[in-house]
Amino acid sequence: MKFFRSSAVVLASGLLLSLLPAALGGCASPSPPAAASAPAAASTPAAPPAPPAEAAAPRGDEALQRRLDAVVEAATAEGRIVGAVVVVARDGQVVYRRAAGFADREAGRPVREDTVFRLASMTKPIVSAAALALVDAGALGLDDPVTKWLPSFSPRLADGRAATITVRHLLTHTAGLNYTFMEAADGPYHRERVSDGLDQPGLSLEENLARIAKAPLLFEPGKAWHYSLATDVLGGVVAKAGGAPLPDVVRRLVTGPLGMDAAFTVADPGRLAVPYGDAGARPARMADPQVVPFGPAKITYSPSRILDPRSYPSGGAGMVGTADDYLKFLEAVRTGGGKILRPATVQAMTSNQTGDLEVQQPGGKWGFGFGFAVLKAPEPGTMPSAAGSWQWGGAYGSNFWVDPTAKLTVIVLTNTALAGMAGEFPDAVRHAVYGPAQP
Repeated sequence: MKFFRSSAVVLASGLLLSLLPAALGGCASPSPPAAASAPAAASTPAAPPAPPAEAAAPRGDEALQRRLDAVVEAATAEGRIVGAVVVVARDGQVVYRRAAGFADREAGRPVREDTVFRLASMTKPIVSAAALALVDAGALGLDDPVTKWLPSFSPRLADGRAATITVRHLLTHTAGLNYTFMEAADGPYHRERVSDGLDQPGLSLEENLARIAKAPLLFEPGKAWHYSLATDVLGGVVAKAGGAPLPDVVRRLVTGPLGMDAAFTVADPGRLAVPYGDAGARPARMADPQVVPFGPAKITYSPSRILDPRSYPSGGAGMVGTADDYLKFLEAVRTGGGKILRPATVQAMTSNQTGDLEVQQPGGKWGFGFGFAVLKAPEPGTMPSAAGSWQWGGAYGSNFWVDPTAKLTVIVLTNTALAGMAGEFPDAVRHAVYGPAQP
């Protein structure tokens, strides 16, 4: 897989954003994890011929469809992407929808438009929206200290000094927290056995938050940007402020009002896509657990996590959903909040909230809003999206972006980690959506 092929590749992924030293806003980059042998993936016999893709409906302009069809068909026919659903909406109207490849390659089960995918970090914007809905209702304050809601969550700086983390810091990933997969194998998150929300540690959310709180902060809150488990902590705050378990609050404030069936559990396992991991020329069916290399890091997955009722609800990685489901959410935000948020709150959510802190990536200058990256200034010739665009991705192989200037909303859900999130496929999809550059 080619990392950093273009800005479209890199910025599809919240995780890849965090792996670049420049994204740390001036703080020292954590050492990459020590090499570790990955569990053997399940055997992958020769794949059956790719199933016929479901017809895109409704059809938009023919040039757009030809470009996107070519990208989707090439990736799934060559096996680089096992299965995918791509949806493009312009000004709220779906102009392209395509389901292609396999939900289960070995069983020959095709992807359908209603196939359910593991959202991984695309959970973060939904949980962030739930927090903002509580702010709108006066039940939560952006500048509330986290200890108001989680009294025992008070990690200290490396020198032992106390620090105050606020809800705002959690929403913007400026809290000084980390991810286990982003540090050395002997780092504090490893020593405390912190879960990143993709594995199955067999503990509660409260127990995981207690482990996070024992590790020192990377920097004083608000002084730098660093992608982290902040949204998992935010999930704990949302549960307390909302007076119910996180899944119930999210359902009450976000997914329910929007008519979404995205959730922290799978209602119909038969619709769930089997995950695959990058393994040379051909993705391999994931074992459980499965370690997948990602640049200098290694991410540990437990595909069965979503099927286990004992799994704690990870606010940063724990949901599943469909492409059309996620479109409802993104369109509600793009158009001013719909049934879930006030317009002024959406304006703040989709604007840069990190000032001049470095969230530096190829393709332009980037900041961070309340839950996703925000493009401050695109680099001419490399980034086709306009300033003000916002986006994120998920480590099971998915990404989205919204370009308010072009009134575009694009969702790409795949079951191929990590090529569906940060590889040639999402790069090609983005450029196909915008078409050839104008002279």
